[in-house]
Order: sequence, then structure tokens, then C-alpha cells
Amino acid sequence: MSSLYAMNEASLSQALGLEKSYQAGQVLSWLAKGATDWDQMTNLPKKDRERWKADGLKVISSHVVERHEERSALKLLVELEDGELIECVMLSDGTGRKTACISSQVGCAMGCAFCKTGTMGLVRNLKDYEIVEQMRHLKEIDPTVGHIVFMGMGEPMHNLGALMSAVTWMHNPKTYGISYRKMTISTCGLVPGIRSLAELKLGIRLAVSLVTADDRTRNRIMPVNRSFPLAELKKALLLFQRSCDKRITLEYCMLSGVNTDPDSAKALSSFATGLQCVVNLIPWNQVDDLPWQSPSQAEIRAFTHELDKLRVPYTIRMSKGRSIGGACGQLATSRRNQS
Repeated sequence: MSSLYAMNEASLSQALGLEKSYQAGQVLSWLAKGATDWDQMTNLPKKDRERWKADGLKVISSHVVERHEERSALKLLVELEDGELIECVMLSDGTGRKTACISSQVGCAMGCAFCKTGTMGLVRNLKDYEIVEQMRHLKEIDPTVGHIVFMGMGEPMHNLGALMSAVTWMHNPKTYGISYRKMTISTCGLVPGIRSLAELKLGIRLAVSLVTADDRTRNRIMPVNRSFPLAELKKALLLFQRSCDKRITLEYCMLSGVNTDPDSAKALSSFATGLQCVVNLIPWNQVDDLPWQSPSQAEIRAFTHELDKLRVPYTIRMSKGRSIGGACGQLATSRRNQS
């Protein structure tokens, strides 16, 4: 047992050998407060706490090794129990709302050509407690963080079991009590994961990194499209929409000269037809050694003019965290456990 985080009362009772049923609730309450050490749990018998320490049982498995901050974003570098590193980010908007951007994997196997995480390849999936612990580290800095987007390192649908275990724990009123509607799972288009999420009918929000609605271009820059082309992706999104009655976000990373011309706008309009969706336009954030360019303001204006004519609903995401390498597509780490 590497961590208590993500354990419910039943699993805590079994793992710790608790004699009294209410004690599991006490432990869970301490975790909700961000406990990291047995000695903090002062309402539990000292002899039990000493036994757990002697047995080598840990409360938490990870720790923060670096912190970077700008006006509207804060990024943490977190070291896991095996020495691997991940990043998580807290974003602030103009209303004071705080959103945690959480990772689901060390690296990513999807290989999207414009994303820095994709250059790492997949190292491993995160455990459910490693996902929860990111939120715990961010909450220690600001307890008011109350929204979550699973848009950090990794493809969430590639680790859906651990992700949903973490989601369930953070939704629990006895822990963080975060509503499903305040959580968003982002995917590059793994259709089986979207279908599985639709079957759960939790009301959690869905975002899809679309980037382009042209199969040929998407095949080139997003390898997932070769397995799950746009027509199949749209069928899955329609299923999710019918099942959950939630508006879907289509994330559109704008790459200068690639997906910002009138034909791209028409393809996007065609894909969006029939979907209850909004397009989130995200000008590409600079990543060293990747060959793309962010569109100019004139290019953005011309593209949005086309979307206006086609009556495609959209927003333009103002990049946060760019100066600290915490913006969309910029998260990546090097490995610490190499011999």
C-alpha cells in the first residue's frame, strides 16, 4: 500500500485492520484535510498509528519538487514514488474561480505532433491515488480550487479505470465533494473511452482535442485518427450527447497555415453540425523543437470571421501558464529514475 488517497472507507478499514467502523471515516476526514503523516491523525489511537508507521504504511506517495508561478497560473512538478515526474497546473480566471489541470499518465502514447507531452512517449499510467494526490498538492496551496480538467500529461481515456476511481473519490462528499459537472475529461479521440464514459451517465463533461476536421490532415498530425477517423469519432460523440445531455467542447489548436483557412472552417462546421457543442479555439503555444507556428492575430480574425458566417459557436482561449511552460500542449518532464 503506497498511499491512502483514493481509498474509500471499506478499503481503508481492510487495509489498516481497523477494529471500529467509524475509524475509517476519521481517516477519510484527515485525507480530505490534506494529511500526509500518521501523527496528524490525532483522534486515532496512538498505538495504531505507531503500528502503521512500523509496518511502513504510507499516507501519501508523492511530493512536490518544484513550483513555478505567474499571475494567472501555477505549475507544480511532482515526484512519484518510483522517481518519475509529472506536472499539474492550477489556473485562475477573472472571476476568482480556480481550476486544477491534472495529469493521468507519465508521458503519452498518442503522439500528437503539436504536443510536447507526446515527445516523451508513454512511460506508464498513473495509479488512482497519484491522480488524486495532484489535487491534494494544489489544494494545499489554495483550498478553494473546485474545478478539475483532466487535460494534463497523458490521454485520460487510455487510463480510464484509474481515472474514474480517482474521479469517484474526489466526488465523494466526505472528501472533496466536487460535482461531476465541475469536472472535464479531455481526449484526443479514443472512441472506446468515449463510449464507456457515455455508458456511465455520470454527467461529467467531455472535451475532444479535434484540431482539424479533415481526415487527411488529422491522420498526419494526430495518429489516433488512423484508428478512429472523424466519422467514427462523431458517432461516439452523438452517443455521449444522447446519453449525458451535456454540451461537448471541441478543442481546436490553431496551427498557422495548417488548419486556419476557409476550407478548414467549412470542415469544422460540417463536423459540428448535429452536435451540441462549442469550439474552443486555442492558438498553438510555442514548444521548442516542434515545427509549428502560432497564427497571427490577422489569421485568427480571418478564421473566426469564417466561423461567424457559418454560425459555428466558438470561444478563444486566452493562454495561461505559457511563460512557465504550463499552457496547453507544453507539459513534459524528464525522467529521474534512470540509472
